[in-house]
Formats: sequence, C-alpha cells, structure tokens
Amino acid sequence: MVIQVHSEWDSDAERIRSSAVTRPVFAALDLGTNNCRLLIAKPAPGGGFRVIDAFSRIVRLGEGLSRNDCLSDPAMERTIAALRVCGSKIERRGVTAARAVGTEACRRAANCGDFVATVERETGIALEIISSEEEGRLALAGCASLLERSPPFALVFDIGGGSTELMWLALEPGRPPRVLDQISIRCGVIGLTEEFGGPEVTPAMYDRMVDAVADAIAPFEARNRIERRVAAGQVQMLGTSGTVTTLAGVHLGLGRYDRRAVDGSYLRIDHARSVIEHLIGLDFDGRARHPCIGHDRADLVIAGCAVLDALCNVWPVERLRIADRGLREGILVDLIQAAGE
Repeated sequence: MVIQVHSEWDSDAERIRSSAVTRPVFAALDLGTNNCRLLIAKPAPGGGFRVIDAFSRIVRLGEGLSRNDCLSDPAMERTIAALRVCGSKIERRGVTAARAVGTEACRRAANCGDFVATVERETGIALEIISSEEEGRLALAGCASLLERSPPFALVFDIGGGSTELMWLALEPGRPPRVLDQISIRCGVIGLTEEFGGPEVTPAMYDRMVDAVADAIAPFEARNRIERRVAAGQVQMLGTSGTVTTLAGVHLGLGRYDRRAVDGSYLRIDHARSVIEHLIGLDFDGRARHPCIGHDRADLVIAGCAVLDALCNVWPVERLRIADRGLREGILVDLIQAAGE
C-alpha cells in the first residue's frame, strides 16, 4: 500500500462539498512510553491513504516506570490531557473507524487497568494494550514499502521509549516480507536514560548503555547468526523511530525537521556515528537548541544513539534506511483493508 501524506488538511469548502456523501475516515492512535501520536486519514484514489489531520505530543507516560512498575500520577495526567486533544480531533473529523493502542509502558504498568478505564471515561478513547509481537507487525506494515527487493534479508527495528523491537526478515520476490524471528528488548530511551544517563551524559555512561543493549540482543544474534549474513552483504537495515529520523535530520543540516527530506532517505553508518559523536560532545542545552531535537528530547536522544550504536556494532551494515512511518501507518493500512477500501 502506497502511503500518501499531504501537509495541508482538508479545507472547510471540501468538507462542505463532500458532506452529502458518506466517506470513510480512519484514525490511528499510538500511545507509546514517550509519545502520544495520532493520524487521521481518508482512502486515496488509486490506493493508500491521505492524511487529513495529525497530532503528536511528548507525554513521557513511562517516566519512573523502571523504578516502581506503576504509571505515575503526573505522567497519567499529561497523557490524558494529550488524549483529550486526540478525542476532540477524532470527533471533529467524523472518524468512522479507529484503533488506539498502548505499548510497552502500558504492558508493564501494574496500574494499567485503572489507567485505561480513566482514559475511556475522560476522553472517550478505548485504549487497546497490544503485545510486542503485534506492535512489531504493525510497525512493519507501516514501513515495509521502504524495503528494497535486494539484499534478500532485512533487519527492521523500532527504538521506542520503553523497548526496542527487532524483526529479522526474509525477502522473497513477489511475496510480502516473511518474519523469521522477532524480539522485544527492554532497552528504550526512557529506561536507559533513567538507569544510565540523564541530562548530561559522559562517554563512560554512554558506553554502559551500549553494552547493556549489546547484552540484550546477543541471544537474538546467537539463534539467527545474522552477522554472517551481514558480512556476506545479504542484509539491509531499516529503522523506524525518533532516534533515526533525528540523526538523519542532523546529518542533513536541516534548519527545521522536514519529514519529506528524511522519510525514505539513507544514512551511512559512519555518518551516523559522526553525528552521535557530535551530540555526545554537546551539553543538554546544546542538544536542546538543535531544531531537530528540542528541549523535550535533549536528554533522551543519547540513549537512542546508544541503541543504534549497539545494533551496528553487532551487525555492521554500511548504511541504514530511515522510515518516518511505522505503527500508526500500519494501523491505517489494517483499518482501510478491513473496510474494503
């Protein structure tokens, strides 16, 4: 399915012209450990979909979760405030089918049931807590169109706030990607930052984060022996996360983040490591001033860099393809196909 994204929403005039015709409108909401993100879209002529509204806010739902296994009151309050905005957009756009999912923070939290009930009561959003396997499937569905026909194997990863999802795929001509193995490791940017990092990250702290990720992915490598495929030039790597889009934006020297310039682009690993070295050398304020990072993510971006660094140490590919698409787009694909559109 081709994903068509327009930067301008439907005008009032278009809504008036189409009011006499019932047209399906779909909404996909991804409540992660760090972000609350919404896409609202309509089926596009010829296939795919056209985004008509969107919302994204950093809520840090999983803040402190690694210490007490519960969602904190401030984190839940921030998140519910963001979900109220999403609920208003869903109602205003006349959404006919929606799916709202919660991921790692909700999976881990002992008080998740109470939180989900409060969300539905206060926002009208029925939040579905999905497994790590379903999270990976949706992320792959959203970005699979960026995979090349060759090399014949692919590593797809999604660095989240609470976990990192890894998928090992076989790519066969004329067939959709086949998942050979999948793993979710509890190495997300919030958890790593709380355990090893902080606003200021020293080289020693960074190295400890890289080592923690390497230990977590070692069993995945041992059972799949991916490194030998990489050495033979048989593996492509595709990343979908704020970390990789940020690194691409910094490398491109963007004055402000531009999805059109980043999504589908390629980033050589040596260039990525040059950017990482530069970011480690900055203090919190220096990272916060960068237009592709900002204050809300300045303390988390280094942990994401550590995850990517560890992946590329174990699987030394030459370049990475960048996806500014993933789970939400995968939900939309499912909804549109289920509706027969």
